[in-house]
Amino acid sequence: MAKVEKELTVAEKLTNLYKLQVLVSEIDRIKNLRGELPAEVADMEAKIDELNKRAENYNNSINEAQNKINNMQAKIAEAQQLIAQYTEQQNDVQNNKQYEFLTKEIEYQDLEVTLCNKRIRESMESIDDLKIRVEDTRHEIEERKNDLDIKRGELDEIIAETRSEEETLRDKAKKIENSIDTKLLTTFKRIHKKAHNGLAIVPIEREACGGCCNKITPQRQIDVKMRKKIIVCEYCGRILIDEQMAKDNKPKVRKGGLI
Repeated sequence: MAKVEKELTVAEKLTNLYKLQVLVSEIDRIKNLRGELPAEVADMEAKIDELNKRAENYNNSINEAQNKINNMQAKIAEAQQLIAQYTEQQNDVQNNKQYEFLTKEIEYQDLEVTLCNKRIRESMESIDDLKIRVEDTRHEIEERKNDLDIKRGELDEIIAETRSEEETLRDKAKKIENSIDTKLLTTFKRIHKKAHNGLAIVPIEREACGGCCNKITPQRQIDVKMRKKIIVCEYCGRILIDEQMAKDNKPKVRKGGLI
């Protein structure tokens, strides 16, 4: 016969939630030690990728400009060959009409040579400018890589110092999560994500919500102390527990974290 798991009381559910909150808050504390470093590292990596793509685009433009120069040089060679051919033919013309036709063809090819040389100069100027941009971009990439190495070093150092503690906390949190029903756990996570301080379940302190500090009515305080149902703060939506439950489940603290 299959074993029937015992249904937890509301008090037990609240106790598990509060224990989970303690662990989650400690995990949040560790994350806060890292500060903005993970986001800064990600932004710097993205910027370096962007600069590398920019340098690649500059190099592609240089190659295109060089191909254009090669094409223009080929056209110049072809035009010069035609000029030489037409000049030689002028010596064998039979009439003025043929001579004028060849003269116009020579003039046209001269214009082609002039235009090609102009485009070559423009392309060479463009290449010189692009090479300067590539060099500037490479210098910027090197500077950003140096900054990234420093930031990564800081982040890696913090992660190394806290990795073991965080893994232990996450293992403990996972075990507690397995004892909480899915609907209640989902509610807890939603409140935790929304709350500015990450507190999803808080004790009543001095007759006020331990999360938003708004006064809790006497009747609601009694309901919370009875531990017969889940009570939430009508102002901030956090789950409420009585002060005694918080004291009974107060974590033991050692230097650097929880025991």
